[in-house]
Amino acid sequence: MTALPTVFVSHGAPTFAIEPGLAGAQLRALGRALGKPRAILVVSPHWMTRGVEITATEQPGTVHDFGGFPRALYAIRYPAPGSPGLAARAQQALAAQGIQASLDTGRGLDHGAWVPLLHMVPEADVPVVQVSLPVDTDAAKALALGRALAPLAHEGVLIVGSGSLTHNLHEFRMGGDAAEASYAREFTEWIREAVVQGDTGRLARALEQAPHASRAHPTSEHFLPLLVAAGAACASTPTTVLDGGIRHGVLAMESYVFGQSLPLQVEAATHA
Repeated sequence: MTALPTVFVSHGAPTFAIEPGLAGAQLRALGRALGKPRAILVVSPHWMTRGVEITATEQPGTVHDFGGFPRALYAIRYPAPGSPGLAARAQQALAAQGIQASLDTGRGLDHGAWVPLLHMVPEADVPVVQVSLPVDTDAAKALALGRALAPLAHEGVLIVGSGSLTHNLHEFRMGGDAAEASYAREFTEWIREAVVQGDTGRLARALEQAPHASRAHPTSEHFLPLLVAAGAACASTPTTVLDGGIRHGVLAMESYVFGQSLPLQVEAATHA
């Protein structure tokens, strides 16, 4: 089987679920272009554990792991099936690379998983398994986690790293403006250049070398899924760039497809 590309998505704020804007339209187009994989494996920073854990439920619940947002968000359900079989296979693939993982038979999908998938696979008819991000993950460990999962891309599994290209919660809560957005654009342009060039080493050093890195990511957890996706890619180029713009003045919504150039037919966004 030809290996599937891997994907990094910026999932933004939880309101992305009901205010898709351009980024949501792009993810819908991406879902159509990719077709229906056998399953989807997601790594999200909203499930961080001491070691690696993997969801192994037949029907994972929709976890509303946020507070203070519009009531409509809490009514959303993403009823995709799980896949205990894929969970066991992922555990095996990790073990082959010396990464021990345990299976969690009670965990549902957090919003880092279901919010972007709500746009990518709105029918919720593809099995979804989530892999946790260990609390001690750094750039090297994120790349290693992705590389250990890479064989699954040859088995019809779409590997998705879900994070945020910029993630400064303090500025998000204070409300952003055009001046603040300029630093997010500069950081995003630096990352985009590294991604398009297939320079994984540069990506691994991004939080040390990219302009405004410490402001774009005061903590690293929302950047690390990008490295997981890059590590899992069977080919770092060509790359599809989805420039979803900047929301709330500070949240860059850019996403990437590693290993495939896809002509996307993006429909007009229906929400701001």
